[in-house]
Amino acid sequence: MATPQEQFIVDAKGRKAAVILSFRRYQQLMEDLHDLAVVAERRSEEPVSMEEMQHRLKQDGLL
Repeated sequence: MATPQEQFIVDAKGRKAAVILSFRRYQQLMEDLHDLAVVAERRSEEPVSMEEMQHRLKQDGLL
């Protein structure tokens, strides 16, 4: 669904060929893409329990 900030460029037959996004929306999409890439990269890692994660964060001084 297009928002008022999005504009489409169409070819001679009226087919959408490109889109113009606000820079903010572009950045959001790039962040989402990066997050998905990280998830895909780490797919084979073993899960960590909540307790273990809390322990690690406390050890690192982050909690």
